[in-house]
Parts: sequence; C-alpha cells; structure tokens
Amino acid sequence: MATRLSGVARAFGDRVVLDSLDLELRDGEFTALLGRSGSGKSTLLRALAGLDDEVTGKIDVTDSVAVAFQEPRLVPWKRLLANITLGLDAPADKAKAALAEVALTERSDAWPLTLSGGEAQRASLARALVREPELLLLDEPFSALDALTRITIHQLVLELWARHRPAVLLVTHDVDEALLLADRVLVLDEGRIAHDISITADRPRHREDPDLVTLRTILLAALGVSPEGRS
Repeated sequence: MATRLSGVARAFGDRVVLDSLDLELRDGEFTALLGRSGSGKSTLLRALAGLDDEVTGKIDVTDSVAVAFQEPRLVPWKRLLANITLGLDAPADKAKAALAEVALTERSDAWPLTLSGGEAQRASLARALVREPELLLLDEPFSALDALTRITIHQLVLELWARHRPAVLLVTHDVDEALLLADRVLVLDEGRIAHDISITADRPRHREDPDLVTLRTILLAALGVSPEGRS
C-alpha cells in the first residue's frame, strides 16, 4: 500500500470536516476524489501532504510525496528551470529531463509570468515529477484551464502516470474528469468515504461509453445531482 489512513479526523471549530475517515490508496493506482463543495477534499489532500498539523488519527504515507495545486505556485522571480529544482538538490539535467517530459524545454529560461495557463500547469507537473514521488497529489489542477487545454493536460497526466507509475490522488469537482482519468473514484460525504467505485474501462475513454454513462449517473446521484444537472 502506498498510503493508509485510519480514524483520521479534522474539525474547524464546531464543523467536522473529516470524521474518523479510513482509506487505503494502492501503489501505482490512479484515484479520483469527488465531493460537494466544502466536503473536505482539499483538507484530506493537505493531511496526506503533511500540511495540516491539526489532523488527528493515523496516517501511514510514503516519504516520497509531491503536490500540484490548482494554482501552479511558481516563484515569479526565478526562471522556469530554477522553479523546477526549488527546494531540492536535484541536478540541472534532471530538471531539464522533467521539463522535456512536459514539452517545456524551449521555455526553461522563461519567467513564470510569461507562461500561458497550460504551460504553467505543465511546469507544476514537472516540479512534482522531478521529486520522483511514490504518491502524487493533484488538487484540482485543471479547473482554471480552458476546455481544449484541459484535454491536452489530461492526456499528458495519463502519459506521465503510465511512465512513472506513482499512486495518484486527484481532487476534482468534475465527474467526467474523474471517469476519464481514474482507476477508482471515491466520494467524500459527511467526513467519510461514502462511495468507492472501480473503473475498468480501457483507455482512451469516451464520455459516450455506456459503462461510463451508467457510472456518471451513479456518481451524480451520490453527489445529490440529477443527470440533467438539477440538485
């Protein structure tokens, strides 16, 4: 197992966000986490990343964890190559290889503020990959991208995952995104994992696949939304 959580809890004042949550993330598996707004998805991710000291319970997680956030969080006063190795002793050739994997070799000397949204998110992925993580945490990294760029980045993420095979936990609001990318979809509700669904459809996947259509209906119902989008 890459990660195991047992009895994990987190509250903000009187509001319980994680309630004795149990979860296992399997080595090399791509998992998507869905939940309504405020359900605690990002709180759970921060707990796995070791970024929340107030979480209680038992978290057994690999020492090799990397995170890509919704905002790329590149340091604006460092050029792109320096951003990739920030906080690491990684040699420059390793960082250059990571940039090559996300097709940013020609932008290695660029300032972050000159990057497009898609380029910045690819840079964020390169910064995560250069750490060679066993667990890759993705906190809604595609939500700010336009539709065409999102499709491109989806494909890139699947290629990188297939090549490096870390365990992946993707936090997302998008049911179709979860179905197209993940091996397994979790639904977080009332502080616990309320649904755990495996997806066996071959990749590349298509929204119109009958099996995915059925799973979409199940997941939307779990989130309190009808297939027509009515709550």
